[in-house]
Amino acid sequence: MRFDHAGIATADADPLAELFADAFGTPVVHEETFDGLHVTFLELDNGYFELLEPVPDTDGAIPKYLDSNGPGIHHVALETDDIEAALETVTDCGIELIDEKPRPGAWGHDVAFLHPRTTGGVLVELVEH
Repeated sequence: MRFDHAGIATADADPLAELFADAFGTPVVHEETFDGLHVTFLELDNGYFELLEPVPDTDGAIPKYLDSNGPGIHHVALETDDIEAALETVTDCGIELIDEKPRPGAWGHDVAFLHPRTTGGVLVELVEH
């Protein structure tokens, strides 16, 4: 496993992307809209910031997260070469899965989330590259 990105929930990604680009030298390298989210990736030397902005008038995890917690780190993502094997390994370790099967994520990568109640309170995303 390798660090892939930190997912950051925000109500408005553009000013945050500009701030991070100016302050940290993190250029925007990818943007897309899917599953009720506008997603912006800013490149770091060893991973990404992923800004998660809900599309207006949509329901889902990120609008609920923002309503409950406000903006901030939503999840940490780990890159794997074999997501199916990674899901078996974490299950064998007693980690509860949110996604029992991989599903499509940003950039067309397969992803699966692990439940925070079994990962020390951290929502962990597995990403297959």
